[in-house]
Amino acid sequence: MSARILIVEDEMLVALELQSILRELGHETVGIAPDLPTAQGYFNQEIDLALIDLNLRDGLTGPEIGATLGSSGVTVLFVTANPRLLGKGIAGAVGVITKPTDEEMVCSAVSYALAVRSGSPAKAPPYLRLFG
Repeated sequence: MSARILIVEDEMLVALELQSILRELGHETVGIAPDLPTAQGYFNQEIDLALIDLNLRDGLTGPEIGATLGSSGVTVLFVTANPRLLGKGIAGAVGVITKPTDEEMVCSAVSYALAVRSGSPAKAPPYLRLFG
């Protein structure tokens, strides 16, 4: 199943690595947003999943981006070095994986999030902290 995925990440090397992993899985990257204003440019596009860091170029705007996308039906997966900043979670978000990540972590977390989105039964990978 191919999905349209938005990457919200201000570290370009990390974003490009995520994009490469997603392409290998057969997914389409809608774009890379390093901050809130750039992310807002994607809010009206068709997005299945968003991978979102918390601290971006313009500060701690990842939770706001995640909440906005989640409330519009986008499945949200946070990818951050600071998972405690999310508390019990953000409405609409599946969960969070902690940086640094590797290819296997990203692949299995994305697969799980997309399975949840489609209503398919799935077992969460052990390093994915679920919300709700």
